[in-house]
Amino acid sequence: MSTEDCIVSGNFTFTKTSIDGVVIVDVRLFGDDRGCFMETYKKPDFVKGGIAVDFVQDNQSSSTKGVLRGLHFQIEHPQNKLVRVVKGSVFDVAVDLREGSPTYGKWEGVILSAENHRQFFIPGGFAHGFLVLSDEAEFCYKCDDVYHPNDEGGLMWNDPAIGIEWPAMEGDVEFDASKVILSEKDKAHPAFKVK
Repeated sequence: MSTEDCIVSGNFTFTKTSIDGVVIVDVRLFGDDRGCFMETYKKPDFVKGGIAVDFVQDNQSSSTKGVLRGLHFQIEHPQNKLVRVVKGSVFDVAVDLREGSPTYGKWEGVILSAENHRQFFIPGGFAHGFLVLSDEAEFCYKCDDVYHPNDEGGLMWNDPAIGIEWPAMEGDVEFDASKVILSEKDKAHPAFKVK
């Protein structure tokens, strides 16, 4: 990444990815022998970093190793999301579903962990999902619209047309699809339709 791809504001570094609007957010951690402190969100800094979003809902999930949640999206009420992990580690993925986008159907992924304190901003118009790499993970995210249960869409997590390169889980040498744990709903998601 060049310095042109990064914006530093306050205690945050905002790094552009290969997909317009998808941003990796690194957080400055302050620590000593008592423990640590960090800001996880500060609106003026996020606006300077190109993320001018009014978040209205916070969510948290707990999952065990191998759980894959996704790929989910809201159809008529697309949500901007700011995601992070407070325990364990996950591989987090965003898939561009914005019609007319030069990166339509492309994906971007990043490892988020309690150790790296990294966050991932996913704009509305993307499918989103994550795979738990550690024994357990606590996943937190902010949304700029409330969840609408009757507006949910999804894509097959392993669709070859998208081609997500899922990493190995902790303790494994390579990715093992047989260890992926899906909900019944996520097992039924359709394949991606190229337009």
